Amino acid sequence: MILYQTQQRMTIVIMWKRIDKELSEFRTCFTRQATYEWFVVMIIGLMLRSDQVGLTSIIRELSISPKSYPAMMHFFRSQAWKLEDLIQTWTKLVYRKAPIYKKDGITILVGDGVKQSKEARKMPGVKRLHQESENSSKAEFIFGHMFGGIGVLIGDPSKKLFCLPLSIRLHDGVNMIRNWRKKQNNYECEGSHIVQIINDAFQATKMYGRIARTA
Repeated sequence: MILYQTQQRMTIVIMWKRIDKELSEFRTCFTRQATYEWFVVMIIGLMLRSDQVGLTSIIRELSISPKSYPAMMHFFRSQAWKLEDLIQTWTKLVYRKAPIYKKDGITILVGDGVKQSKEARKMPGVKRLHQESENSSKAEFIFGHMFGGIGVLIGDPSKKLFCLPLSIRLHDGVNMIRNWRKKQNNYECEGSHIVQIINDAFQATKMYGRIARTA
């Protein structure tokens, strides 16, 4: 029993050292050290949380003082980081270290979308969505978020292949926010859900080279 517990502790230590090393790759994405440290807290909290009730789950799981809630909320509005930088760094990290599956020298990307129902009508990005489903138990229309993601196939084809996400974004319901960004930063608004997935796949080609996309 003592030997088992010792091995278990060593495994945990090695795992956390590996996680710390990988997260340190993102330090250059943040202009402030404090913001980067909150980023690490968020990632660890998301990995360990046992439920899905937003920041409350992270606070509960990591035993963070509830007084830190406003600071955690501010992290997502901070100007010290950009989502595009995080996605680019993550894409490079996956390219360097993941066992990427290639078919005839071509990397395979997988794109997909999902509609997640939300009860909060005034939550940013929530809108009335139509569900294309033959399941009669599902409502034809829901209020929720429309997510779109792109991932790369990794693994050994003789065993199992997995899709490792490269980016997941809100693809609908945020046109007004994008228009604000367009006015402030000369930002071009994205098109439809499919167009946005193709754009994300195009960004991945800058790192992965030749790709085949499937949806």
